[in-house]
Amino acid sequence: MKKYKQRTYRDLVKNRRMAFFRVAVKETDLAVCADRDLGEIARESVLRHRGYLEAYIERRPDFATTLSPWSSEEPAASIVRDMVAAGRAAGVGPMAAVAGAVAEHVGKDLLEHSSQVVVENGGDVFLKTDRSSTVAIFAGRSPLSLELGLRVECGQSPMAVCTSSGTVGHSKSLGKADAVVVVSRSCALADAAATAIGNLVSSPDDIPKGVEAAKRIEGVLGIVAIVGDRIGAWGEVELTSLREKG
Repeated sequence: MKKYKQRTYRDLVKNRRMAFFRVAVKETDLAVCADRDLGEIARESVLRHRGYLEAYIERRPDFATTLSPWSSEEPAASIVRDMVAAGRAAGVGPMAAVAGAVAEHVGKDLLEHSSQVVVENGGDVFLKTDRSSTVAIFAGRSPLSLELGLRVECGQSPMAVCTSSGTVGHSKSLGKADAVVVVSRSCALADAAATAIGNLVSSPDDIPKGVEAAKRIEGVLGIVAIVGDRIGAWGEVELTSLREKG
């Protein structure tokens, strides 16, 4: 089991219009904003979806370890199906989508009780808000870390902003990007795509290659890639300075 790592970046959350609470179950550690404290409902949702996933892995242990897209077509819970579809779209194993998938499924459950929801799970964010939101970009030791954010407009449907890093955290990455941030309507897909693109980016010169890879993944709306003091972006992304926000 992975050791808990304090996520101090969560101390930067600023939203006086919504209640903020945390939910932790085993490896799952969520930071949530909603109209009111829905901690118990969120915990029940995490337990239910984790249960579906754990039961599937118990039957098919390779699901948890493969780095290749999952090929089985057998019936499965919706969270498993979403992870499989995301992995296939991005060309990676299904577990590359697990954090985003959990955030998305819990977030959708909470939307039945709250008009607005933000769920962050290890750098993967599911959000449905009635105003524009800014998601800060944490990029480790890069001088751009927490200097820039993505402005997100949800409209009628939830949005997802997911981050993969080869220099921060315990998630497996074959690259060395400080941050690869993907925007999509699907949190599972954004998570898997961020992993796939991050695997391709080991130096600043690889940023264009990562951007081109993002363009080929159906469902990806935009990307930001950061290596050191270099940045590349494409698609429906609006970068904003966090310094201007004080």
